Amino acid sequence: MTRRNLLAAAPAAVIATQAGAAQRRAAGKGSDILALTAVDLAAAIRRRDVSSREVMAAHLARVDALNPQFNAIVSRVDGDQLLREAAAQDEDAAKRRFRGPLHGFPHAVKDTAPAKGIAFTQGSPLLRNNIAAADSLVVGRMRAAGAIFTGKTNVPEFALGSHSFNPVFGTTRNAYDPSRSAGGSSGGAAVALALRMMPLADGSDFGGSLRNPAAWNNVFGFRPSFGRVPSAPSSNVFGQTFATSGPMARTARDVALLLSVQAGSDPRVPFSLKDEPAIFARPLDREWKGKRIGWLGDLGGALPMEAGVLETCEKALAAFRTVGMTVDAATLEEPAETMWRTAVTLRHGSVGPDLIDFADKPEQRAQMKPEALWEVEGYRRLSAIQINQAQMGRTRIYEAFRKAFASFDFLILPTAQVFPFDTDLRWPAEIAGKKMDSYHRWMEVVMPVTMAGLPALSAPAGFGGARKLPIGIQIIGPTHADLAVLQMGHAYEQASPWIATTLPPALRIRR
Repeated sequence: MTRRNLLAAAPAAVIATQAGAAQRRAAGKGSDILALTAVDLAAAIRRRDVSSREVMAAHLARVDALNPQFNAIVSRVDGDQLLREAAAQDEDAAKRRFRGPLHGFPHAVKDTAPAKGIAFTQGSPLLRNNIAAADSLVVGRMRAAGAIFTGKTNVPEFALGSHSFNPVFGTTRNAYDPSRSAGGSSGGAAVALALRMMPLADGSDFGGSLRNPAAWNNVFGFRPSFGRVPSAPSSNVFGQTFATSGPMARTARDVALLLSVQAGSDPRVPFSLKDEPAIFARPLDREWKGKRIGWLGDLGGALPMEAGVLETCEKALAAFRTVGMTVDAATLEEPAETMWRTAVTLRHGSVGPDLIDFADKPEQRAQMKPEALWEVEGYRRLSAIQINQAQMGRTRIYEAFRKAFASFDFLILPTAQVFPFDTDLRWPAEIAGKKMDSYHRWMEVVMPVTMAGLPALSAPAGFGGARKLPIGIQIIGPTHADLAVLQMGHAYEQASPWIATTLPPALRIRR
């Protein structure tokens, strides 16, 4: 009698016992799958040590278990459909046909990017019922590389602000303390990543949206050089030079893996860089002895910082000395207040055009949050002279960094000026007694890098403040030195083993 016939003839109790044992084995394997880095998971799938279906099932189980509390993934795709897609990828793998580096990877796309057939709301009630008709360029690249889209990751309304709450889906909660903010605008992405709901995450960054949430959830987020990851379609390819898509991951190697998929030129984007993206998938090890780190701190006292932020970041700098680098104080010649005013003007000019059509319709305007209207009204007030002056100010910011890089190989800044704050706050009203005059002033520390178009890796710096919450550092490199920044982040990570072992409390309980 065949094994199938034996099973058919077995008593129901025996079958139930065997099924239960199989489920327990699957559950144990699922825990092992979730513990893998993305690089190791990709290798395991190619060796067929694990199936895409097992990978999907493990991640969906984690989402089911933790997402109700943390609200990281929204607009979820039906689980049975996802398992069928994973099974189809297993059929390809059996024939040695792998779709790309992300073959079989469950992935939720940030809800500021369209993914065909999935809700594309940007956290706005105006777009609550919007279903994407096509993928964006970067989403299409991830799909072609084998990613299976499980839903979207939550964002602030129109991605404005570094606190991921909106009237459509609610608030995303910090992976290390659900009473605190997850950051933003890639807040859902960072939390889903930290809680092992997916192996990699995509995001985008204008005012620290890849950097701040990564730091607040003890993972890595990379803002690439301008042009490294092109954006399409776009109605203003010559005017939008601030926001960029990029990768987020739990290790520097994993960040580089996703960047190897996202990066690469496209004829629709005139400023896209033509370097071969495969360079990012290579090993990141290199020698660092004698290289120089410049610590910018609070820009000479110009930026207010919550108590403990600078101290935690400065303690993290010891890791660079461990790998043979020197660390010294550095400065930027352009005054911090001038850099901020330049950034505010150019942000009005970039964000306002995307929202003004909504704001001009009273019934739609009534559904927009005040921060969005503030950007629109700031845009309305701009003159050509103001925009031109701000562009010249941006050039001075770039020159200030270029001069600093004459003395240093990398520069370091904190990722934020405060630790994760209470979810009930819209944004911090003051820092260290200084009032914040806009919804994003408390993130001023990230804007100079955006204005200069430089690559910056947000890396975990440690836990501090009264509640011992995560904060991070920005590892900043010269223009187009993306690979060097990732290599530096990898070395820093190897010298900071606590990053990988300090899991969110929700995962420590489960283990």
